[in-house]
Amino acid sequence: MKMIGKSATNFAWLMPDELENEMDALGQPRFRAKQLFSWLHNRGIGDPEQMTNLPIELRKQLSENGLNWPARIGRVLRSKDGTRKLQVDLADGYSVETVLIPDGDKLTQCISCQVGCAVRCVFCRSGHDGLRRNLSAGEIVSQIHLAKKYLEPGERLKNVVFMGIGEPLHNLEAVVRALQILGHQEGPNLSSRRVTVSTVGTVRGIRKLADVTGGQVALAISLHAADDETRRFLVPKVTDSLKSIIEELKRFPLPKRRRFTIEYVLVDGVNDSTKDAARLVKLLSALRVKVNLLPLNPHDKTHLRPPREEAVLAFQDILVQKGVSAFLRRRRGDDIGAACGQLLGLTTQ
Repeated sequence: MKMIGKSATNFAWLMPDELENEMDALGQPRFRAKQLFSWLHNRGIGDPEQMTNLPIELRKQLSENGLNWPARIGRVLRSKDGTRKLQVDLADGYSVETVLIPDGDKLTQCISCQVGCAVRCVFCRSGHDGLRRNLSAGEIVSQIHLAKKYLEPGERLKNVVFMGIGEPLHNLEAVVRALQILGHQEGPNLSSRRVTVSTVGTVRGIRKLADVTGGQVALAISLHAADDETRRFLVPKVTDSLKSIIEELKRFPLPKRRRFTIEYVLVDGVNDSTKDAARLVKLLSALRVKVNLLPLNPHDKTHLRPPREEAVLAFQDILVQKGVSAFLRRRRGDDIGAACGQLLGLTTQ
């Protein structure tokens, strides 16, 4: 696949009204912008030669401007459970990973928003080497379109989750633009219920996300602890207290009949006791939530261990008994390093 140059990267993240200005600059009618956006984000086609309802002159102009996706798929790994992990190679030599998780004929795609991560959760491979750079909105969205080639016959994309490499609220401008593209009726047209942004939670970031989306986004908060001391051990670079995050979530314009998702990675001897569970119930008492419990997935970048099964079930029982919806997340793709916490962006520079 032809790689995109810096001058053409914008095409992959421009909205239809912005593409109209590009058509003006190329001396083309403005209605071509809507057609181009549809080719890119509805059909997932980045090669101008395949955009058959565009005139030959425009296709030539787009090719001369280097129009194509700002990434390509490198190595592909397939799990015994049907999960696929795709290495996404970027134009500057960096790579991230995206994961396809099947559930019957429906598919969830886990996408990345940064090369590396500054948060450095101690149980997660993604932040082991820190942050290298943000992804552009085009690089984020291209993961979805490039992955279409690796869907099995009859599969269809149902959900997109920003749970890959990177902290979405540290790259908020590009993430919001990607959300706008994913929800556009001329593009993927994904409902806000089907796109989840997962974050460790920063007060400023949550507030800005509320301002720009009006609360029309599914929000998952990676807490991992019910007290600040434990959380600072597990998430060393987090700065805001749990109390301040909870207070900000109270102000978030959460639509009726929706809940926040609370992500909680259970680590043996660190945050998996029944006392931790009771503290978590108290912390979340003022919010509409469901809790996803994720026993730690082992990998080569951490010495921490997953909890015993009895501890996991006891933790869940405490939450359920207190009226909190709590679910055990089934491990998917761990045999290919695709499970939660196992993704690792590659750097060649």
